[in-house]
Amino acid sequence: MSQKTFKENIPPRIKAVDFFCSGGGMSCGMQKSGIEVIAGIDFDISCKETYEANIKGAQFIHADVFNLKEKELEKKLGIKKNDDNLLLIGCSPCQFWSIINTTREKSSKSKDLLKEFKRFVEYFNPGYVVVENVPGVLRRKQESGLDDFIEWLQSNGYKVHANIHEVSNYGVPQHRKRFTLIANRVTNDELIPQAKEGKKMTVRDVLGVHNNFPKILHGYKDNTDRLHTVAGLHELNLTRLSITPHNGGDRMAYVFNKKLAPPCHYGKVDGFKDIYGRMWWDRPSPTITTKFFSISNGRFAHPEEDRAISLREGAVLQSFPVTYKFKGKSIANIARMIGNAVPPKYAESIGSAILQNHK
Repeated sequence: MSQKTFKENIPPRIKAVDFFCSGGGMSCGMQKSGIEVIAGIDFDISCKETYEANIKGAQFIHADVFNLKEKELEKKLGIKKNDDNLLLIGCSPCQFWSIINTTREKSSKSKDLLKEFKRFVEYFNPGYVVVENVPGVLRRKQESGLDDFIEWLQSNGYKVHANIHEVSNYGVPQHRKRFTLIANRVTNDELIPQAKEGKKMTVRDVLGVHNNFPKILHGYKDNTDRLHTVAGLHELNLTRLSITPHNGGDRMAYVFNKKLAPPCHYGKVDGFKDIYGRMWWDRPSPTITTKFFSISNGRFAHPEEDRAISLREGAVLQSFPVTYKFKGKSIANIARMIGNAVPPKYAESIGSAILQNHK
């Protein structure tokens, strides 16, 4: 085979633009799958340093998608309309559609982000489109604009996969259900994230001394890139945790103790038990939220140490590489980037499905 013929048989590389990129979870996974990420767009400037430190070769665009114009992006990135090799990704912030309590007024703007992303898809008509969000966006698909978006995609020649997936089926050591849309107009095939076969990853597979996470006390600050930093505990919470059984224990350990049980939990043996609870070693972790550094916000206590999980432990449970560099001014700021992220290994499975189709 001649060199010219060989080159002709190599499919052109897919280039991706990651809208609402945050700290780069989706971009990281897409890069690992072999897709070239050329840009990440986000309104939150605090994500810029983290994104640029890890997503090499991609441009960070600080912009509010409500004000960003299609032609402006076209000129800035040199991308073209009707390009089969272009992938547009829209993982918009999802507070409005989340089942987790949040201030609706504060998050109301996020409910229209999918509609804004649709503008760019209509303008560029790319070969592929990916949308990832909380399951709530599917349950209220008319209000979220998802119905109109899918209808437009299908009427313009896209084969659309739109379903809820459990990320622990894709090599992520965490229970997390996510709505995922993959639209493909390059072939007539429905593209589905490629699940991992065999045993699911668990907390034990990534945390613990055997995974180079030395034992630390609450309030420990790690000034290296390892970022094995953990929030401090008030004395009452430390006492609660000290009597909580290892490996999955919860507030039932002190539910009838008036001094230790929160007033709203005293004597109540049913209902939500994850708050102040410990993770299990041999199960995937619970969903890593933006508040995973606080034991009062979920089952975020270490399986056996008297502390919440560290920032780096939260990141590896999200399937970020241990070498991923997080840049932020506070524990809360970094935890927000980690908790909001698309788990990179799940993103990689989406990218792999797209690449397999493109070949």
